[in-house]
Amino acid sequence: MARKQSVAEAADNIKPYVERAMSDDKLRADVMHAFKTAKKLYEELTGGDTKPVTLATRVATDDDIRDKLRQAIEDLRKASDRLQGKKDHGGRNTALLVAGIALGILYNPLTGSETRRFIRELVTGEQSSDA
Repeated sequence: MARKQSVAEAADNIKPYVERAMSDDKLRADVMHAFKTAKKLYEELTGGDTKPVTLATRVATDDDIRDKLRQAIEDLRKASDRLQGKKDHGGRNTALLVAGIALGILYNPLTGSETRRFIRELVTGEQSSDA
């Protein structure tokens, strides 16, 4: 009975992922692209001599093969992130970095007051009486 319950729980856990995979065209495209790249790579690697040492040497030395392998891995990573509902935070992270740098410049003990005065003069268009 416990085995049936654990199988049912596993099915319930997987259901959202399967539904997303069935309805998300971009996810399917990423997975298909990864499989196509992997298939081309496999065919290229096993085309002639299939000895493990030869294959390992080709993977280690052939830039084209390594690039194809990287692309397949990146496609699978994108598909995995999409399947799990992860979102790209690149824009947010860049904005936070720029804001942090700006705050660091504005409140730097050595140059902060001069920087704030310069920005105030730019914004208001008036000259400070301190200068």
